[in-house]
Amino acid sequence: MESIDNGSDLGIEATLFKTADKLRGNMEPSDYKHVALGLIFLKHISDGFELKRQALLSEYPEGAEDPDEYLADNIFWVPPEARWSHLHANAKQPAIGRLIDEAMIAIEKVNPSLKGVLPKDYGRPALNAVMLGELIDLISGIALGEGKDKARDLLGRVYEYFLGQFAGSEGKRGGEFYTPRSVVRTMVEMLEPYKGRVYDPCCGSGGMFRVVGKVRRGTRRPSRRHRHLRAGVELHHMAAVQDEPSRARDRRRHQVEL
Repeated sequence: MESIDNGSDLGIEATLFKTADKLRGNMEPSDYKHVALGLIFLKHISDGFELKRQALLSEYPEGAEDPDEYLADNIFWVPPEARWSHLHANAKQPAIGRLIDEAMIAIEKVNPSLKGVLPKDYGRPALNAVMLGELIDLISGIALGEGKDKARDLLGRVYEYFLGQFAGSEGKRGGEFYTPRSVVRTMVEMLEPYKGRVYDPCCGSGGMFRVVGKVRRGTRRPSRRHRHLRAGVELHHMAAVQDEPSRARDRRRHQVEL
């Protein structure tokens, strides 16, 4: 598979969304949003896992399949049947929807913080297996051949862009559902968050924390806690769980120590 050309700052995001939207067919944007964002997030955490796994294979091979080695660095442990490489290899199978659901269930089982959060309805009859396979192929081409850190950063940008476009498709262009990147960046630059604790009470996709990380890269690499938190807050736009206890449980994800 060829890598998708990264192009200009927003070129790849716009190209990807246009292609993904064609795959949507007659599905409502409000439904397709969870399908696409769920897969992007799965690719995101799988890439993070693989980055750590490759490091362990070169430095401490016997720890490469030890979940504790990943949890110690706040990296989600991804079982073999849930890794993106496995799903990509089976993308053309008629049962790909069921395989994705099984992957989500397997990840939740070994990562308690994700329990009840990941979408698990890819196997429903209404979802076209061919569309799912093509969407997996599309997401697999994001930053193919790039360094793992750059690839994960680009994947985060794609997630954020998709979120904004889906908000627009649902008629919520005023920022009620999604705060535009330009507004978030202006707020972060005004705050100058170089030390102390950043708290976002309206946290959704983690966009503010992502921008904080970019602003701070000139001083030092984002902390492990920041990287874990950014992944955690992105779950809010995939979860079907809307009850108050869940929000209270996840409130800790709305802040990060710098």
